Amino acid sequence: MGLELRQQLKLSQQLVMTPQLQQAIKLLQLSRLELLETVQQELLENPFLDETETDTEVPDKAEALTESQAEEELVRNADWENYLGEFSSTSKQAMSRDMEMPEEGMSFEARLASKPSLEGHLNWQMRLSSFSEQELAIGDVIIGNLDSNGYLQASMAELGAMVQASEEEIESVLLRIQHLDPVGVGARSPQECLLVQMEVLGYDDPTLVSLVRDHLEDLEKNRYKPLARKFKISMDELKAYLDLLQTLDPMPGANFSSTEPHYVSPDVFVYKYGEDFVIILNEDGMPRLQMNTFYVDSMKGAADKEKEYFQEKMRSAAWLMKSLYQRQRTLYKVVESIVGFQRAFFEEGVTKLKPLILKEVAEDIEMHESTVSRITTNKYVSTPHGIFELKFFFNSALDLNDGSQVGSESVKALIKQMIADEDTKKPLSDERIGEILQEKLEVNIARRTVAKYRSAMGIPSSSKRKQYF
Repeated sequence: MGLELRQQLKLSQQLVMTPQLQQAIKLLQLSRLELLETVQQELLENPFLDETETDTEVPDKAEALTESQAEEELVRNADWENYLGEFSSTSKQAMSRDMEMPEEGMSFEARLASKPSLEGHLNWQMRLSSFSEQELAIGDVIIGNLDSNGYLQASMAELGAMVQASEEEIESVLLRIQHLDPVGVGARSPQECLLVQMEVLGYDDPTLVSLVRDHLEDLEKNRYKPLARKFKISMDELKAYLDLLQTLDPMPGANFSSTEPHYVSPDVFVYKYGEDFVIILNEDGMPRLQMNTFYVDSMKGAADKEKEYFQEKMRSAAWLMKSLYQRQRTLYKVVESIVGFQRAFFEEGVTKLKPLILKEVAEDIEMHESTVSRITTNKYVSTPHGIFELKFFFNSALDLNDGSQVGSESVKALIKQMIADEDTKKPLSDERIGEILQEKLEVNIARRTVAKYRSAMGIPSSSKRKQYF
């Protein structure tokens, strides 16, 4: 069989993701803060991109010259020592030292106070206590294995292998650490944490100790009557024990948590003006981009290799500006469509939220459903009723008896409101909540659906919500 080379023409269609298209898709799904970081990074890397300066009023040249001359005359003739007089709180020597060491010369860390951490707080106390070198090494290993709530996450055998010490030595050091501030840190269970705090505070009542050591789970599940019968105490006495336990801290390390709050910056503002709603995109801090005229003009006399680089960067800059404009335009159209579909929500609140899917908005603005999904990811809108994620407005539907539908978020809001208004001594069961929804809204909802919505909102069951005192 002979081998031969042959040329053949073939016409076919392919969907190719160009780098520019990938960049445009990436910009769609970035949050506002991420977009600001991306634009700032492009400004640093691309010389053809430049930030438009805001227009400022230029003072009259004669006035500016007069002001500068007046300032120079003031600096030249002012007798600052006589001006300060007795109000000067530093001597000339101190003033000269201050001039030699200005604040700008200090390190950044020297001017800021760091937030105290649990590890640093415990290490500081150990160094001030009478710990030996071996005990300090064991203590460092113990502190390094604490979680954010202050609980020990390693066994005695694991700690012994890390520091080459016996379990008795580790137990001794652990006991001393548990009595440092915050008391109870380094415990291996909630029972141990509370018992250490009770020991330090002098709570040695046998009934209280037994409640914490053996019946903490019963207290969590509100099994009060069997406990009262077992310890032969009244419900009022049991309540006194519970009030005492509530003064203790089951998570001693939580106050030293290093997590910082994350603040939401809305991408869009929706205001009511008269009978209409006005949509304003949040442009605060967003740089206005333009082509750098210096580099554009320098392309004319550039060599071939330089011209190729310049053209690539110029195309990248032009495509970024176009993608940013397209992103803002798409975001505006999506929010405008959402306001049209969910006008009742913007008028009256969450209870009037209607069922909505991505496909309906995509058809309304004549875009692909995936584009709507990307532009609503990690985007927030400020409404007259609070700040919500754009995904919040897309929710499933529940059928009503009259054939119409209601949004699931509206039902969740009603469930949350009913539980907030319930009698805590007789909380509403999931079945009863379903019956009330059937009576008020005439919505067909099963008990398991109510339980699912309640769990999604982080609300415990009726047995755990019940208060006996």
